[in-house]
Amino acid sequence: MKKFIAIILLVFTVFLFINSKNDNTYAMKKDISNKLIRFHVIANSDSEDDQNLKLKVRDAVIKKMNSKFIGITNLKESEKIIKESIPEIQKIAQDTVYANGKNYGVKVMYGRFDFPTKYYDTITLPAGNYNALRIVIGKGEGKNWWCVMFPPLCFVDITHGLSSDETKRELSKYLSEDELSMIETNKPQVKFKIVEVLEKYFDDIRMALK
Repeated sequence: MKKFIAIILLVFTVFLFINSKNDNTYAMKKDISNKLIRFHVIANSDSEDDQNLKLKVRDAVIKKMNSKFIGITNLKESEKIIKESIPEIQKIAQDTVYANGKNYGVKVMYGRFDFPTKYYDTITLPAGNYNALRIVIGKGEGKNWWCVMFPPLCFVDITHGLSSDETKRELSKYLSEDELSMIETNKPQVKFKIVEVLEKYFDDIRMALK
């Protein structure tokens, strides 16, 4: 009986430890998602033409928005600029589609959207619900392209991207050291999947205990 009780206590202790770590990681992921704005462009299809068109729309919008973000240092200012620019972004995207011989419609929206774990050059963003400017071209059934609009990581040479040091320096203005450590790609990325599984597992347990 004593051995059985000891095992139960050990399992309970491990459960509390993992649950605590899980809660801390979940809170950190939520903090990260609340500090960033993502830019998301979804192609009409996976055809070569549609994928190239997606990148042309991306380039046209980034070129236009670049100057608007000069000197912007906080998320609220960025949100205001994006929301006020939606009609302009809509026109730019639609004109680009027409100029490339396609008659697809374009939808432009700003809001909170779910994203899976995503890799971006030197960082990996965990799955979560993020603020994002989203452009959907036509049926929106093709592969998507995304970047971080705030902090303004999109507004660099798109071909070469930011160096590791530049990315870290820019993000360090808005994220804590722990948050930066969490998203650096030199960390084992499997942890995000493990965290997602643990979150679901413990959420199921919490629901069962209610």
